[in-house]
Amino acid sequence: MDSYWQNWIGGEWVDGGAGRLTVEDPGSGEVLAEQAAADGADIDRAVGSARACLTSGVLTDMRPMERGRLVQEMGRWIAARVDEIAQMLTCEQGKTLWEARTEASNCARYFEYYGNQAATLEGRSIPLGAGYLDFTALEPYGVSAQIIPWNFPLEITARSIACGLATGNACVVKSSEMTPMSSRYFALAAEAVGLPRGALHILTGWGHQAGAALAGHPDINQIVFTGSVATGQKIAAAAAQTVVPCVLELGGKSAAIVHDDADLAAFEMDVRRGIFVNAGQICSAMSRVVVHEAVHDELVERIAGVARSLSVGPGIERAEFGPNMGPMISEKQRDRALGMVAEAEAAGVRLVTGGRSPNLPGFFMEPTVLADVAPGMRIAQEEIFGPVVSVLKFRDEAEAIAIANGTQYGLVAGVFTRDLDRATRAARGLRAGQVFVNEWFAGGVETPFGGYGKSGYGREKGCEALMNYVQTKNVAIRLR
Repeated sequence: MDSYWQNWIGGEWVDGGAGRLTVEDPGSGEVLAEQAAADGADIDRAVGSARACLTSGVLTDMRPMERGRLVQEMGRWIAARVDEIAQMLTCEQGKTLWEARTEASNCARYFEYYGNQAATLEGRSIPLGAGYLDFTALEPYGVSAQIIPWNFPLEITARSIACGLATGNACVVKSSEMTPMSSRYFALAAEAVGLPRGALHILTGWGHQAGAALAGHPDINQIVFTGSVATGQKIAAAAAQTVVPCVLELGGKSAAIVHDDADLAAFEMDVRRGIFVNAGQICSAMSRVVVHEAVHDELVERIAGVARSLSVGPGIERAEFGPNMGPMISEKQRDRALGMVAEAEAAGVRLVTGGRSPNLPGFFMEPTVLADVAPGMRIAQEEIFGPVVSVLKFRDEAEAIAIANGTQYGLVAGVFTRDLDRATRAARGLRAGQVFVNEWFAGGVETPFGGYGKSGYGREKGCEALMNYVQTKNVAIRLR
């Protein structure tokens, strides 16, 4: 591994005006490498290069199918290097190696999917009667600013830049200061396939410097952000000053409703995927299980059994899918989750299992199950972003949906039942951008993703995401 990593601006590898930052291995707590830290001047240079690329017409003059081929080629380049990229991702982010391979593979799929979609965006003809020809055209916004979190740095970057490039935008990406190194592969892919200079920029820096400079830059035309509500509010405020549209994905406190006729044995795999993959650091994690009182005690024990079965340790040592879990991203993140669990215990919540930090180097937390949780408690209201699941009890459908909807968020939700009518009623009643029925995380790159309430607005993934990157122009012609 290189000891020092640079930013990529205007097709060149460059140092950062804010010096260097250190990247830690969450599995050991040791420093992995140093990364160039971008400042406002670096952001200005990147945005200027993106603007020059757009002005030249090199992106917008291409037939959409040509742009789509370049995007697809980037995906193929990444797909051919999944194992190499996964190793880097695990080292800097901590997730198990098998999870990192899955993420790298999904990353490549976004380029395949949106490369195929590039030629499908079309305007329409509007009949205005004799003497007029009226039509619409879909045009790129221009410079797309993309601010990326650390939990899925490959997938979230891929879904943004693949959409942006396929629709003819130039992209400036600010990756997280905690996971900047795997982002290098997007620049290498762009170089390898001959993406026009200035069409893509990859930078890392502190949020209050590089992130703030990018979000408030007067020459950007659109912002895509995934992260916390607090940071999303700041970005939305900055975007309001320059009057540019945003796509904000701001997390959740998602609930799975489990009815008394659900397949509880099958649900064990859902809770395994839903809250313990990536050490629970997933915006759409199954952080609450709302279960019918008739099967409450049994399900609590089943979930606790899943938690106890997991081997917790360095992700690089966990290459195969199985009952294992890696560390959390940082000591600060781990300690926040531990503190919320301790606070819940003090408030009367029952700690069924976990809730502690194992005696290991690095930033580890035991898979944790909490019972006797009341809907209004902080542990049931605020996003933890860790391997902690709260189990709540309900008596009837109305109460279950009220509990599930009873937070400020609305990203995803789920319902588990053999009754199709009941599942349909729940899907209609749940205030969430995506509802899973009998399988948590059902769907894929093709399915739209985004939230209600403080989970944000706009949609990522699926063909719906493309509309975030284009604006409609109407052309009305008076025929003589």
